[in-house]
Amino acid sequence: MKETEIRYTSLNLSKEEILNDYRIANESRQVSLLGRREVLTGKAKFGIFGDGKEIPQLAMAKVFEEGDWRSGYYRDQTFMFAAGMMTLEEFFAQLYGDTDLEANPAHGGRLMNNHFASRSLDEKGEWKDLTKQKNSAPDSSPTASQMPRLLGLALASKLFKNEKSFQTDKRFSRKGREVAFGTIGDASTSEGHFFEVINAAGVLQVPMAVSVWDDQWGISVPNRLQTTKGNISKALAGFEKEKDSNGLVIFKAPCF
Repeated sequence: MKETEIRYTSLNLSKEEILNDYRIANESRQVSLLGRREVLTGKAKFGIFGDGKEIPQLAMAKVFEEGDWRSGYYRDQTFMFAAGMMTLEEFFAQLYGDTDLEANPAHGGRLMNNHFASRSLDEKGEWKDLTKQKNSAPDSSPTASQMPRLLGLALASKLFKNEKSFQTDKRFSRKGREVAFGTIGDASTSEGHFFEVINAAGVLQVPMAVSVWDDQWGISVPNRLQTTKGNISKALAGFEKEKDSNGLVIFKAPCF
């Protein structure tokens, strides 16, 4: 397992980019605090927020390109802000269940709060050019349910790359160059969907990047009581790619 211990890297970030990242992280943290107050005071019916996960989501957004797909869960607000896929106003519109599509364009109140999505159809019900926008599959409430969709999106990219007949309609793929990005909490890695998808991805060798937000706790239970070896990276060690084998590349990175 590759463990990154580098604290500083040459990312060639400008002063403006660094300040913008700080602004997004700070705004996202304040959104979490304010949103939780709105729920606890009865102004919003439900809310699960992404405080504490701002930094890795900022990093993920920097490599997320047009044509790529996200299949994640309800703590990904910072990523959505940083990728330009949601505004603060749209976040609160969905928190209050606003059914106005102009205010809440992701789903118009048809999904639970903090369930993110992007629109794949235009006003006429026709397909948009998905290669010219950043895409998100609509989030689903059951834990780990984002994983099968993530695998499907990654497999679709591989098929578009390998099957020339799929490349006639250029609205869906850049000849298979897109990547499917997934996020999941450490507790949800105990679900069967997670292990099924990890195994299938290792066999199929698809363009899929999964981030596990590991904060040592899940549903108020410490990792040692729900994950073998108390660490999902160690538990997945047998899936790791070796020379002349399939499998996964696993990184463990501290975020401060």
